[in-house]
Order: sequence, then C-alpha cells, then structure tokens
Amino acid sequence: MKKLIIAALLAMPMSLFAQKFAHFNSAQVIEAMPEYTAAQTELQNKAKTMEDEYKRMQEELQTKAEDLEKNAATMVDAVKERRQQELQDLYQRMQQFYQNSQQEMAKLQQEKMKTISDKVMNVVQQVGQAGGYVYIMDTTSGIPYISTTLSTDVTTQIKTKLGLK
Repeated sequence: MKKLIIAALLAMPMSLFAQKFAHFNSAQVIEAMPEYTAAQTELQNKAKTMEDEYKRMQEELQTKAEDLEKNAATMVDAVKERRQQELQDLYQRMQQFYQNSQQEMAKLQQEKMKTISDKVMNVVQQVGQAGGYVYIMDTTSGIPYISTTLSTDVTTQIKTKLGLK
C-alpha cells in the first residue's frame, strides 16, 4: 500500500508535465484585424467632428467676449449684463459638450473593442479546445513571465483562424 502511494506521488508531477500550455499576443492579433482598423478610423472621425464643434464654440465665445470688451463702455447696463450672462451660458455649454463628448467617445471605444475582443476570445477558445491546451495566456496582459519553452505560441493559429495574415 505504501509503495502504491509513493508511486502515485511520483507520478503526479509527471502528469503536470503532460499538460499543454499556450500563449498569444492579443495586441498583435487585434491590430491585424480589419475590424480594428475600421473602428480606429470611425473613432478618429468622431473625435475630429467633436473637436471641430468644440473649436467652433471656442471661437464663438472668443468673438463674443472681444465684442463685449470692446463695446462695454458704450452699452447700457442691462445689455451688458445680458451679454455677460450669454458668455457664461456659452462657457457652461462648452464644458458640458466637452464632458459629454469624452463620455460618448469612451462608450463608443468600449463598444467597438468589446466586439473585437469577443471575436478574438471565441477563436482563442476554439484553438484551446482543438489543441487540448489547459491554459492559453495573453502575453500583453502583464503576466510577469511565460516560459516559451514550456508554452506554445498560438498567435499565428489565432490569426489564421480569424483569416488574418
């Protein structure tokens, strides 16, 4: 009985070596995807549109502020107060627009990247199941060390399954 237990204990580490591990570089895979390129282009276009609108609002504020400063001495107090209030309102709208733009861009980026990463994760699962891997780790996720001699790089397999070069 003692010999059986010792044999089982000695065999246990051997079974650990029989397990297959893999790794891949998700950044390399994602950056090669046409969906990523399309998403980046869409995000850049959206950001440019929002930036242009914000600049237009800044120019309008600047123009109105200069006009008020130039004509303040000749204005009736009620008109001057109304114009100052308009400037404050425009400034607040600019701040609100900026905050809303940042939130909208973050949400859009999150949505686009979720779709892309979901697609990659589905393929990683397929490669893992087909290859009989216990784990497939992403080297871009900050893992301090992955032994490339004990782990197989499946980045190329994932790219191939996604139809990438």
